Amino acid sequence: MARYRGPRLRIVRRLGELPGLTTKTTTRTSTPGQHGANAKKPSQYGIRLQEKQKLRYHYGVKESQLMQYVKQAKRTRGSTGEVLLQLLEMRLDNVVFRLGMAPTISAARQLVSHGHILVNGKKVDIASFNCKPKDTISVRQRKQSQDLVKANLEQKQNRMLPPHVSFNEQSLVGVVNNIVSRDWVGLELNELLIIEFYSRKL
Repeated sequence: MARYRGPRLRIVRRLGELPGLTTKTTTRTSTPGQHGANAKKPSQYGIRLQEKQKLRYHYGVKESQLMQYVKQAKRTRGSTGEVLLQLLEMRLDNVVFRLGMAPTISAARQLVSHGHILVNGKKVDIASFNCKPKDTISVRQRKQSQDLVKANLEQKQNRMLPPHVSFNEQSLVGVVNNIVSRDWVGLELNELLIIEFYSRKL
């Protein structure tokens, strides 16, 4: 399945708040669709599917990409669920979003793919690039790049900077201090249910 291009508030109403997908909010509490107000309680499979979909839509990854991250998390020492979240959080597009350079992860992906972002002084246009502690994230010294990021910084909605990154708004330079902790992922989900969802497929 390709990336979602449809109405994003429908996804928010169905899955809950997804700051990486959209900054828009809705006052409607029912799920979308003709029978949204009378929707049945989801099955055990449906609950696990919803948790997986939250992760997919928030980080903007394809199904095949998410499966690869799950496989990598299973091979890595530690809690598979936490390692999966850390792998997704350390993607370059997510780090740019976390630094406040873009309002959503999809906007951050566009900044990266259009060549506006430097990692350790070198242009990186791959959104899935895996950042590591001590990496420096900066903006190209072009007026267009600088203006884009400054405009996004002015519009950011009081988003707290997580402790695993630091950012200098004057020089537009951020640093990845360490690996993100589970408490700062900022997404309400049960990652163990996602691992269970994929346990039959991998």
